[in-house]
Amino acid sequence: MLNISKNKIYDRSHFDNAESLKMTVASEQKKKRVRILFVSCCVVFLFLFVPWTQYIRAKGYVTMLQPQHRAQTIHSVIAGRIEKWYVDEGAYVSKGDTILSISEVKDEYFDSLLLPRTQRQVEAKTLSALSYKEKVKALESQIEALKRNNVLRKEQGRNKLQMAELQVESDSIRFEQAKVNYEIGVKQLGRAEKLYEEGLRSLTDLETRRLKFQEVQASVISAENSLLSSRNSLISARLELDAIDNDFRDKLAKAESDMYTAQSSQFDAEGSASKLENQYSNYEARTGFRHVLAPQNGFIAEAIQVGLGETIKEGDPIVNIVPSSGQLAVEMYISPVDLPLMVEGKKVRFIFDGWPAIVFSGWPRLTNGTFGGVIVAIDKFAGRSNQYRVLVAQDPEELPWPEALRVGSGADGIALLNDVPVWYEIWRQLNGFPADYYTRLQKEEIAKGKK
Repeated sequence: MLNISKNKIYDRSHFDNAESLKMTVASEQKKKRVRILFVSCCVVFLFLFVPWTQYIRAKGYVTMLQPQHRAQTIHSVIAGRIEKWYVDEGAYVSKGDTILSISEVKDEYFDSLLLPRTQRQVEAKTLSALSYKEKVKALESQIEALKRNNVLRKEQGRNKLQMAELQVESDSIRFEQAKVNYEIGVKQLGRAEKLYEEGLRSLTDLETRRLKFQEVQASVISAENSLLSSRNSLISARLELDAIDNDFRDKLAKAESDMYTAQSSQFDAEGSASKLENQYSNYEARTGFRHVLAPQNGFIAEAIQVGLGETIKEGDPIVNIVPSSGQLAVEMYISPVDLPLMVEGKKVRFIFDGWPAIVFSGWPRLTNGTFGGVIVAIDKFAGRSNQYRVLVAQDPEELPWPEALRVGSGADGIALLNDVPVWYEIWRQLNGFPADYYTRLQKEEIAKGKK
């Protein structure tokens, strides 16, 4: 029964009547089953060494690659009241087309001639500033004339002072001469009187000498008066010279004060003119904001403010517009544990909503109906859902994405990672380990660096 001996019992005896013994004999059917089981085990064992592509799956939706090509909301720049709509929802608009017009609701902008009147105010202020500028120039010329006149007057005063000094000197000499003549006259008169007393001179000669002496006295007094007058003239000349500087400083101070006042008025007028010009520009720009224009080519998606006569405030949303051009992309969101596996330039496969696909995630070459993409940007911080946003553009080396694909469509992304054996992937999944962080080439470069 243990098949130890080479002598077989069923070769010597027949088991036709022994059902239990028949069951111990191996039949051909059982041998086939054993062979099938053996072959299956071999196939499964070999299958464990088949290459398997690791991957990360993430949900996302279709958007535009450039921010300016994404759906946007047009807001009102000014407060106003809706007067007329020029487009319908879903209509195509070109850049610069008028979407709607609004009217003013603030009383300071009700004037229909606001721009012309503001322009006249600007011109008036500009002319006022120009007048003050001319006045400043005139005062500057007056100051220059005062300075030149002061130089001439000072030169004239110095000359007059010098003449007075010379006159004083001349009168001093004449006075000294008169005093000398007076002393001589006194002596001559004394001698004449002495000679008269001695009888050597007549009374007529004495009286003649006395008359001459009186003339000498008069000449002394006249010379002294002339000297005093010259000295007074000298003092007057000095005072006049000093007065010239004082008068010049007074006139110069007044002229400079008038000039600075005119400059202040000029700057004030120029500032007011600039303010009015700024106000005019604001009014002119505000007039353009009364018509809401399309910022780019696109389709009107939704009118948020709809009623005619409806009042809106500054910054209120009016209408949504979807640009008609731009490169499509996919925003997908991954968990933080998978973030180190995401690198710009890595390949991604997509399954778009509405486009059926047969997917074998581990064998991307057997997959059919998916579309290729390349990671172009990864957020540096997690969003509100604690996930990181990854922006994926169309892969230029793959088939183009469907033309009928629209912004907002769902997308199931499959980020392809390293190729590993099936047994390794099963072992990784059972242990809950993350996918490989490095490719084989990167591992070899790291090993070379360590050596």
